[in-house]
Amino acid sequence: MTEPTPETAIRLWTPTGFREDEWAHAESADALSGNGRFILPLQAFLELDPQLRRSAKERIGVLLQPGDELDKIAGLLDQLSLVALAFPAFNDGRSFSKGELLRSRHHFEGPVRATGQVLVDQLPHMLRLGFDEFEVSHPVLLKRLEEGRIGGLPLSYQPTAKPEAKGPKYSWRRERTV
Repeated sequence: MTEPTPETAIRLWTPTGFREDEWAHAESADALSGNGRFILPLQAFLELDPQLRRSAKERIGVLLQPGDELDKIAGLLDQLSLVALAFPAFNDGRSFSKGELLRSRHHFEGPVRATGQVLVDQLPHMLRLGFDEFEVSHPVLLKRLEEGRIGGLPLSYQPTAKPEAKGPKYSWRRERTV
C-alpha cells in the first residue's frame, strides 16, 4: 500500500473548516477490538452482533457504496453515529439521493459524510442535501476551501433536506445560507 503524498492526502472538511478526523476506515469488525472510531463497510456492519452494535454505537459508522441499499440500515440508524456515502466516480450520483433520504425520510441527525470523488461543483449541492462532513483530496477543492470559497449558485428553485430562507417574492426561490 502506498502512503498518500501531500498532493493526494485526504483532509476532513466541515462547514466550520478543516479538522482532524476522529474516524478511520476499516475493512472488518476486527478493528473494533482496539480503541477508536471506525467506519465499516455495509456488510461488516450488518454482520455485527446486535448487542455489540448498540453498546459500541459511538464508535461505529457505516460506509454505503452507490449500489448498497439504504433500506438495509434504515431500521438500524439508532445504532450508528455516522453514515459515510461513497462517490467513487464523479458521474455516479446515487449517493446524493441517499444523503437527502437520510435527512428527509429517515430523520438521521448524525453526521453524513461524503467520501471519494468530492469535487468543486458538487460540494454546494452536497451541503444543501444534508451532508456535513467531506473527505477531500481533490487539489482544486482543497485550495478553494482553504481560501474560504465554497462556490455554487446563490439561488435555488427546489427545497431540500436542509431548509433555507425563502427568497424575495417567490416561495420557490431560495437564497443559499451556507
